[in-house]
Amino acid sequence: MAGQGPVLGVDFGTSNSAAGHVVEGRPVLIEMAPGRTTLPTTFFFDFETRETLIGDPANAALLDGLEGRFMRALKRVLGTSLMHEQRQILKERVTFVDIIGRFLRAIRERAEAQTGQTFTRVLSGRPVIFHGRGAEREEKAEADLRACYMAAGFEDVAFMAEPEAAAIASGATERGGEVGLIVDIGGGTSDFSLFRAGESGVEILANHGVRIGGTDFDKSISIDRVMPLLGKGTEVRKVLGAGTSPVPNAIFNDLATWEKIPFVNTPQNRRMVAEMLRLAEAPEQLGRLATVLEDDLGHDLAFAVERGKIAANAGDGGSIDLGVIEAGLGVPLSAAEVAESLTAHAQALRTGAEETVRLAGGCSVDRVIYVGGSSLMTMVSDEMKRVFPEARHSTSEVFTAVADGLALAAAQM
Repeated sequence: MAGQGPVLGVDFGTSNSAAGHVVEGRPVLIEMAPGRTTLPTTFFFDFETRETLIGDPANAALLDGLEGRFMRALKRVLGTSLMHEQRQILKERVTFVDIIGRFLRAIRERAEAQTGQTFTRVLSGRPVIFHGRGAEREEKAEADLRACYMAAGFEDVAFMAEPEAAAIASGATERGGEVGLIVDIGGGTSDFSLFRAGESGVEILANHGVRIGGTDFDKSISIDRVMPLLGKGTEVRKVLGAGTSPVPNAIFNDLATWEKIPFVNTPQNRRMVAEMLRLAEAPEQLGRLATVLEDDLGHDLAFAVERGKIAANAGDGGSIDLGVIEAGLGVPLSAAEVAESLTAHAQALRTGAEETVRLAGGCSVDRVIYVGGSSLMTMVSDEMKRVFPEARHSTSEVFTAVADGLALAAAQM
């Protein structure tokens, strides 16, 4: 990394972001709001005030029903053609590079205000694998993220794998010679780092990742438990001739995908749903889908699924409250039903962990360390305990371990 001056460690996450630097040898995270060191990676473009809100104010604006456009999980757009498409938002045409750049600029400005330093250099976390579909798309995703940092006013940008940063933060207290596995389950990706602890720090033995995260967990639960209430799996009568045909699945898949929700409520989709409703065999369900589009309730629906998932995972006999669509509407959600919906994801995580160990030559794992908000899902620890039954399993600072490690690594640059 070229240049001089302090380096800010930034964990730009799918769901939450954090940043830090080192003071007297210890990582100190930037306060993003009073008493909070994480910032929701969310945006709200207020149509009335023409303001762009980020973080908790953006979430509040959505929940308060203000007129505007809400966006979340934009990290998953990196490396796709959507990143550089110009779109009209408020009074200007912007790209996702511009939008994410403004978010990162807000983090930089808060860091500078609190530390009294000027940060033109940044060490950013990145998932081990953005997409997993070939080197070209991976390079494009990193190039997109670099462009976002440059748009935020940084001049020198370096990257570190997120689980490697978490290993640095966690490995400082490990007993010498121990082999640890970081299991970092974030909002958009799941990453693994196998490391050996030593007196001089940690030695990374292998990194691996899969494109699965908490937003995918939400999507699977939504598809299985919620979308049938909106007409998924029902039939519509054919326009010409006898018989019926299935309702297309595409709109349900998009409505269950965080990063695609802002683009579902289009005139074309509203016309399509109105036509399906006219021909519906199950008009009550498709009527709910029409309501979701007409009232722009896609994100309210996604947040309801997320809340239900968290409650079910906590063993509270969760449910998904859909009263925003229709009074009294909801669907029970038990821990067993969550596990059923996430079966394929559990297998993918198992395969990812096993592949990480294989890449390191098959060494035994002494300790498994969980970081990332979605690592709190019982399914994750249950699966890892099946793979590594003899290892010690512990939870690190799930929301800030990556930022802590990036701050420590940045101080050495």
